[in-house]
Amino acid sequence: MFYPRVLCLGEILFDCLADQPGASLAEVESWTAYPGGAPANVACALVKLGTAAGFIGAVGADELGNSLVRLLQEVRVDTTGVQQHPNAPTRQVRVLRNAGGDRSFVGFATAVDPVSNIVSNTAEFADTRLSADRLPEVLFENAEFLVLGTLELAYPDSREAIARAIELAEKYDLKIVIDVNWRSVFWPNPEEAKPRIKELLKTVDFLKLSEEEAEWLFETTDAGAITYSLDVAEGVLVTAGNKGCSYCISENEGKIPAFKVDVEDTTGAGDGFLAGFVRQLCDRGIKSLADPEIVKKVVTYANAVGAMTAMKPGAIAAQPTAAEVEAFLYLYKN
Repeated sequence: MFYPRVLCLGEILFDCLADQPGASLAEVESWTAYPGGAPANVACALVKLGTAAGFIGAVGADELGNSLVRLLQEVRVDTTGVQQHPNAPTRQVRVLRNAGGDRSFVGFATAVDPVSNIVSNTAEFADTRLSADRLPEVLFENAEFLVLGTLELAYPDSREAIARAIELAEKYDLKIVIDVNWRSVFWPNPEEAKPRIKELLKTVDFLKLSEEEAEWLFETTDAGAITYSLDVAEGVLVTAGNKGCSYCISENEGKIPAFKVDVEDTTGAGDGFLAGFVRQLCDRGIKSLADPEIVKKVVTYANAVGAMTAMKPGAIAAQPTAAEVEAFLYLYKN
């Protein structure tokens, strides 16, 4: 049997983007739903880039959940680790966009809600019910990387599943890649987020976070300082949107500028960036990161995937193929 090299654990859902950029929540007239969820985005992006990936997460046993599972299978993401909950619904996130494409998360909805209705109970959705007991150990036995977000730390069942996944990753010597992906709207008690996330980071090999998240967690955006504060980390990437990315990887520090592109929607751009980074780790190998020039190429590639994802609406639909990324880099180089 063929097993994925990368496992991505966390949420898969629908991002419902406001069709009227710049409108307030009360002014939105309609929404368009796009499949998303950071770990699922990363898994799909990896497959499109040519790296076998599997998604582990929970959806509802409803038509929305079924459609997400079908999408993963169409993209050729391994769905062995997908669980379907009989009662909890698949999550839908309401996303506002400003005129520049930047987004803000304003709440949740279910299939039976009117367009404008926002659900306040974030803990009622299927992704929160991921069961630790049902994680397929055989996937971990055959994988090389585990990619985690932090949103599922907010809920008891999925938090237990993350702990079990880390236990299995350590048992089978997987590299653990964490994207902080802080979204306060997902947390029933946002004040619990920082200590829970910091505890998770004790296991990290590679950490990706935004400048805002770096300030929030570490009171600095210096990738080197963050790396040295995490005893086990092999690398840290601090993203800053159109300002590029700073990094400290295998003691090589630097900053790579962002590609200048026409931004349509930034949803999933960070996930594309992370997929590009993990793709390069798979292609080049961890030992290659000792070379500072290789590290620059790795981060540049990740920047390119993130930039290309922001050029179209939706997270998964906008993701480029490996050939498209190579063509993009060739055009910018020449």
